[in-house]
Amino acid sequence: MTGKNWLVADGGLHNIFEDIDRIEDLHRPYRLYRFLSDLDDVLDDISDDRARLQAICPLVRKLLDSSSWLQIPLLEADPETGWAVQMLYDEPFFPLTVQLVAWAPGAISPIHNHGTWGLVALLSGQEKNTFWQRSPAPKVSDKIETVGDILLAPGDILCLMPDAIHHVEALGDEPTISFNLYGEADYDRRFEFDPIRGTAQNF
Repeated sequence: MTGKNWLVADGGLHNIFEDIDRIEDLHRPYRLYRFLSDLDDVLDDISDDRARLQAICPLVRKLLDSSSWLQIPLLEADPETGWAVQMLYDEPFFPLTVQLVAWAPGAISPIHNHGTWGLVALLSGQEKNTFWQRSPAPKVSDKIETVGDILLAPGDILCLMPDAIHHVEALGDEPTISFNLYGEADYDRRFEFDPIRGTAQNF
C-alpha cells in the first residue's frame, strides 16, 4: 500500500515524514504476531517518540501490504454514534493498542489529543484531519485555534505526537476505515477541547 506519511507535532505543525527504511520482503505473510514482536523491539530500542514513529511506519506498511484480512474489514460504524472500534490487540501491561476504526460518512470527532504517540493508516474512504494549537498564554492555555488540515487518502499514514491536537471528519459517501496504533496513554495529558468555551477536559 503506497501513500504519504505525515507527522503532526505539538502545536499542530504537520509535515511529510520519510520512512527510515522501506521493508519489501514479502516472501511469507507478515502476520499480526510478527508485527507486534517487531513493535516490541522498536519500543525497547528507541525511546524518542518521533524516532519510534519513523521506525514504525515501514512496519505498518508491510503489515497492510501483507494482510488481506485488513484490506476487507467487516467493521461498520454505529448508526447512533457515527463510529465504531474493533480492538485487534490490547494486552494488559504492554504499552500498545491496535484497532480498526470506522467512521460513517459525515461523522466528525471531538477535538482531542491522545496523551501518547499514535499512528493512523487509512484503509478506505477519505478523512480530513484538522490540527489545532493551544494558546501560549498561561491564563488561557486551554484556548485553541486551527493551524491547518490535510486530507488522508487510502495508503496515507498520519503520525501523532502526544500533545498533537486534531479532529477527524469522514468525507465522501462511503465509510472511512483506518488501522490505528497507540502507545500507552498518559490520561492526565489526554484532553477533549471546546474551542468556543476555551476549555479542556480529561477524557
